[in-house]
Amino acid sequence: MSQEMDLHLGNLVAKEGSRKTRHRVARGLGSGWGKTAGRGGKGQTARSGKGRPRNFEGGQTPLARRLPKWGFKSPNRVVFEVVNVGTLDSHFESGATVDLAQLVEKGLVRKQDSALKILGEGNLTKKLVVKAHKFSKSAVQKINSAGGQAEEIKAPKTAEQDKA
Repeated sequence: MSQEMDLHLGNLVAKEGSRKTRHRVARGLGSGWGKTAGRGGKGQTARSGKGRPRNFEGGQTPLARRLPKWGFKSPNRVVFEVVNVGTLDSHFESGATVDLAQLVEKGLVRKQDSALKILGEGNLTKKLVVKAHKFSKSAVQKINSAGGQAEEIKAPKTAEQDKA
């Protein structure tokens, strides 16, 4: 057996070209990577920790700060589901009691836990007992003139009001 074929941990050699020397920057002008060490000239990009925010626009005022701001949403707002008396007339029989659960069941209101307001658009010919969180004046007038009854119930609290 020849010497080249004997493989031991003591005589292992890497293949030619498989191991490259480390690229050492800032080690003098003769190295080719001296002076600025590959970072170009002076300025922000030549400094360490040169990361910039994603919305950075070169010192120009960013778009998010140039656009106008408007609006405010109160954390205590109550969003009402709205139903007209004309809709109640077409979906309920005379003498029925109308509340939020009934309206959700019929598909007139989407959320069971929302506040309900009855508005006076349309005509009401049936005698209904309507239970809601709020009523418009015209809705109360139309419900009472049809022989029905408008009962105002306590409005549900918002999540923010529950925390307080």
